[in-house]
Amino acid sequence: MAIYIDEKTKVLVQAITGGQGAFHTKQMLTYGTRVVAGTSPGKGGQEVEGVPVYETVEEAVESRGANASIIFVPAAFAKDAIFEAIDGGIKVVVAISEGIPVHDAMEVMAFARAHEAVVIGPNTFGIISPGKCKIGIMPNQIYAPGRVGLVARSGTLSYEIAAAMTQAGYGQSTVVGMGGDRVVGLNFVNVLKRFEADPDTEAVVMIGEIGGRAEEEAAEYVKGMSKPVVAYLAGKAAPPGKRMGHAGAIIERGRGTFESKVKALEAGGAAVAELPWQVPELLKEKLGK
Repeated sequence: MAIYIDEKTKVLVQAITGGQGAFHTKQMLTYGTRVVAGTSPGKGGQEVEGVPVYETVEEAVESRGANASIIFVPAAFAKDAIFEAIDGGIKVVVAISEGIPVHDAMEVMAFARAHEAVVIGPNTFGIISPGKCKIGIMPNQIYAPGRVGLVARSGTLSYEIAAAMTQAGYGQSTVVGMGGDRVVGLNFVNVLKRFEADPDTEAVVMIGEIGGRAEEEAAEYVKGMSKPVVAYLAGKAAPPGKRMGHAGAIIERGRGTFESKVKALEAGGAAVAELPWQVPELLKEKLGK
């Protein structure tokens, strides 16, 4: 079992004829993802890596049965693309686009909730259930099927930690990239609830960062979880008020500090690694194997 996606998921690529869309379509196909269709207005009837291109999401869903979408549309046009996907019946939307205007993102999330759809991102590396399905831009070779769930705000940190986990023998059930923009579709609690209910996940790794209150809210949920949680937080040395990475990773008015997040997570029962490569060691302590 996996969360959000599995080996039956049929993927649509929006903006498949662009450079990024075409490149990552090939990477997802190589991984074994069932990429069944793409869209690109004005280019319907073409093929990219053997995948048929349609004018609209509605046509792609009707013709190929797509039920998940990945969006490579530039930020200024991403709102319309996500609306079109959800309106066309897509239930899982992965928005790679970075820097979608805040008010656009707020409208998108409200629309998704009203239609019971899930938006992963924006500004995300995507989602992968190793050995089953990959919808995203992450490197193929660092993951392995396993029983540890991973949820992250940061792409590159999650790659480093996933690779260390795999090397230590801890494969992943599903890896979810929440995204680094200020307004995103999923928070830690959303994903932790899915992992808690997933019988094939026996522990969870969460990778957070400074800014906002997502980690403190997650800590409250972790208190009631039956599965062990290991966390790593980025931004220990970042000065208040200065953006050094994601849009959401800014300490403002003293809220969302590194210290407050570590304190909350440890009080919730999570083990917090000081360095990324300590995560496998803490998993071993928690799981006893």
